[in-house]
Amino acid sequence: MSEAAAAKPPAAGPFSVFERMVAWRYLRSRRKETVISVIASISFLGIMLGVATLIVVMAVMNGFRAELLTRILGVNGHLIVQPLDMPLEDYAQVAGRINGVPGVQYAIPLIDGQVLAQGNIGGGSGALVRGIRGEDLGKISIVASNIKQGSIAGFDTGEGVAIGSRMADNLGLVLGDTITLIAPDGDVTPLGTTPRMKGYPVTAIFEVGMSEYDSSIVYMPFSEAQLYFNMDGRAQAIEIYVDNPDNVDALKPKVEEASQRPITMVDWRERNRTFFDALQVERNVMFMILTLIVLVAALNIISGLIMLVKDKGHDIAILRTMGATRGAILRIFLMTGAAIGVVGTIAGVLLGVVICLNVERIRQFFSWLAGERLFNPELYFLSQLPARMDASETISVILMALVLSFLATLFPAWRAARLDPVEALRYE
Repeated sequence: MSEAAAAKPPAAGPFSVFERMVAWRYLRSRRKETVISVIASISFLGIMLGVATLIVVMAVMNGFRAELLTRILGVNGHLIVQPLDMPLEDYAQVAGRINGVPGVQYAIPLIDGQVLAQGNIGGGSGALVRGIRGEDLGKISIVASNIKQGSIAGFDTGEGVAIGSRMADNLGLVLGDTITLIAPDGDVTPLGTTPRMKGYPVTAIFEVGMSEYDSSIVYMPFSEAQLYFNMDGRAQAIEIYVDNPDNVDALKPKVEEASQRPITMVDWRERNRTFFDALQVERNVMFMILTLIVLVAALNIISGLIMLVKDKGHDIAILRTMGATRGAILRIFLMTGAAIGVVGTIAGVLLGVVICLNVERIRQFFSWLAGERLFNPELYFLSQLPARMDASETISVILMALVLSFLATLFPAWRAARLDPVEALRYE
């Protein structure tokens, strides 16, 4: 090897300091490049807001589904068992056998019935009476741990009922007041069937945080429900709570065997399939729609880089004549455009996380600012706006934003690399 060849410095590799320095220089604006700088800033803001919006919306929808699922499965059992052959008179024995099945938390005999509830104000509202034993009501933690007034101690021994907070507000009831329940299937008389009407003192008021339940459910002592619904010595169904709701199919054969009679079983997915399927479809559609925000921001990167390539044609020609390869020019503009996408994505993730952590405070602020309720529990079932970020979903949003930003830089960078230095210098 000659001395000249040995003294020759090694060629700079891909993404060298020189290439990064030129790419950074092109990101900084000068007075005559104001338009390009504005487009780059709009692209950055678009990607940041798009990523933040995607993260916030998906987190709120995940939180909405999780909270609804928690409350629905907290109040209602995961599996409902009803007999096919005879009235359920040995409900205590059947519930005891089902309680012994591995994976079952507890089995509760129930009596359900629709009634009209009347209080101190209003014309009344529809309600669902659930006859339940006091010990079983204490096992339903979402109710037992959210008693706002009164107590469920001694629930079996008294004639009092537990009602939801929204029902109490709607009917003008407070602790100790009497709620009148009217059932359509009453006593048979020579003049026909008369509705059954009876008043019960309100001994407890609960609030589970889901307006549909807080405004419609009345818990009644099991023995009183048997008398009220003419089901003396019988239960209507057995409600089963399991350790893992997603594994309920595996428990069905064991529950049927423990029942020792022909039964019909309905699990929580069958009872709420339409509702949760609608939530899943809405979630997927929202993700697709909001992805368009990031796509629009990526298109701004394309327009900004095309203008930058046209403006820097003379500089590209000089770099080429100084020895810069097409690959080096390509990488310079790739880094220029990708930097906007990467920084915008990082800023969007940080903004989205901050909003998710404070989403309820933000809702309260805008409600105060607008002077009206922006998240009505009567419509959305929940009393607060939930947000629950999912790690895999957030990573998907980040990867999607980075891929779109990278793809947006390919065409302008390719045009810059294909630029003929002779033609660029001739028309400069």
